[in-house]
Amino acid sequence: MTVPDQRLEQMIAAMQRAGRRLTPQRLAVLRLLAQGPGHPSVEQLHAAVAAQFPSTSLATTYKTLAMLKELGQVLELAFADGGCRYDGRRPYPHPHVICTRCGAIEDPEYSSMERLYQEMTEKSGFAISHHRLDFFGLCPRCRGEG
Repeated sequence: MTVPDQRLEQMIAAMQRAGRRLTPQRLAVLRLLAQGPGHPSVEQLHAAVAAQFPSTSLATTYKTLAMLKELGQVLELAFADGGCRYDGRRPYPHPHVICTRCGAIEDPEYSSMERLYQEMTEKSGFAISHHRLDFFGLCPRCRGEG
């Protein structure tokens, strides 16, 4: 079983444990989040699901994302412009690099996140409940290198 398939199974199991119905539309959203590329917006998810299930409303997509967020199965990345993107593959805090031109979002591997978290806790005295670390710049494609 591939990692995206395993992630899909984890999301389905979380819904079942919570007693939530797994409709075909919800399954389509889960599949896109677990197996699809990148960090889609709600509009991108809705368009992809509506292509399969034309009667799917934008509200259904929003409600599915809210449920997945509540279950800890999706990470919501909110931005100052009011838009959000969603990460279903890695639904826990981790660093992102975000292109300021095209909006691409990548998940670089960073092995010292736990160490940074501990250091921030120790030096600030805060009881940190969650964190978000984003780096902004131009991706290789927008710089003409990709």
